[in-house]
Amino acid sequence: MSIDWNHLAMQLLATIIYTILGFLLFTGAFFFMTKIVKFPIRKEIEEDQNTALAIVIGAAILGFAWIVAAAVHG
Repeated sequence: MSIDWNHLAMQLLATIIYTILGFLLFTGAFFFMTKIVKFPIRKEIEEDQNTALAIVIGAAILGFAWIVAAAVHG
């Protein structure tokens, strides 16, 4: 059994690129969500213990992550 190092390196590079791209898109989407709402999300979740808002933000984050994962997977 031989290892194709060229193919492995290309797959590793693609994984790193997609990881960085996904992280940047995810970060941009999170900042976009924080700019849309008229109240500070972090204060509502951390200090005021707003569980409903945390669930909604978590669902939005998961939804966006699934979209990015589907785009990466092809």
